[in-house]
Amino acid sequence: MPKFLSSLSGEWVLVVNFATTALFLLFGAGWLADLSNPAWFAFVSLWLFGAMFLSAFAVVRHAEALAVKLGEPYGTLILTLAVTGIEVMMIAAIMYAGKGNSALARDAMMAVVMIVLNGMVGVSLILGGLRYHEQAYNLQGANAFLAVILPLAVLGLVLPNFTASSPGPTLSPLQAGFLVFMSLALYGVFLGIQTSRHPDYFTAPKLRRADGRREAAPVHEVHSVPFHTVLLIAYVLPLVVLSKQIAVPINHAIHVLHAPAAVGGFLVSVLILSPESLGSVRAALANELQRSVNILLGSVLASIGLTIPAVLVIGFLTGQTITLGLDAIDSTLLLLTLALSTLTFAAARTNVLLGAVHLLLFFAYLLFIFER
Repeated sequence: MPKFLSSLSGEWVLVVNFATTALFLLFGAGWLADLSNPAWFAFVSLWLFGAMFLSAFAVVRHAEALAVKLGEPYGTLILTLAVTGIEVMMIAAIMYAGKGNSALARDAMMAVVMIVLNGMVGVSLILGGLRYHEQAYNLQGANAFLAVILPLAVLGLVLPNFTASSPGPTLSPLQAGFLVFMSLALYGVFLGIQTSRHPDYFTAPKLRRADGRREAAPVHEVHSVPFHTVLLIAYVLPLVVLSKQIAVPINHAIHVLHAPAAVGGFLVSVLILSPESLGSVRAALANELQRSVNILLGSVLASIGLTIPAVLVIGFLTGQTITLGLDAIDSTLLLLTLALSTLTFAAARTNVLLGAVHLLLFFAYLLFIFER
């Protein structure tokens, strides 16, 4: 019991987040009603972003502990599903707060693909390559991820530009229903492969470390599975409420600064991907590239495979039009990223060059957000 209480005493972030959540539930409507004062806007925004970042990093801490207790691929699966749930909640909240930002889900999914498959993959491969020259992973697992990511990304984000049964880059109700079914079915089959039939595809190859050192010990203290599960859920709960609150300053900033609408999706993605970014970099620096691959490709797959059905169902229930098709520039960047990813994960070892190409493509994406 003393050890248990000592462990709980280290969870001060939970107290901060529940206090922030309670205050914004009670006074948030008044605090967010007028954000015209720059100082007040900056204070509220930093407060909300800070609290949500603290929760996000606590989520990854407990997910990493569960990964140690349960082994791969269950640990990273828990993390990607938790983060995807946060993403869906934030997208829904900002869509409602913004009085119908029908393209937010599309922009957020595009941002997830670019941030993860280019930014995070690039940084992880560069840091891992600089330390270990080459890093190994399980090629079959990466191919399984990409085999599902490619068709869902193209069908969900590119194909709606070419359909004729509904106006604009949207899908008809029948097409949307089929995409919902297909996304959930493919993701369900993938989960069966990952957790039941072929979990060995998602575990590291039995190779000796290039530097001869032992595998890194867990970064944080590990307790029981129920302990970390309960606390992971407890850290996710405040994000449900705070995601609706953060939607107000995000939409206000985009409106006042006359920023591109895609900035909203980018900010949502940066916030929700922060814990996975940390986990991926840590794994790459510890020469555990397989865990990085599971986190990175798993987050993209979960985002596309679960967010598209979720927002389409929201559209059905609310009668809101959901814009999915990307414009010509983003479609080109998406297809280039998917093609580059298949080349990167076509060999069983990675190096710095591959990371540099991905990172430069991410910078190109940032450029084209603001300069079309």
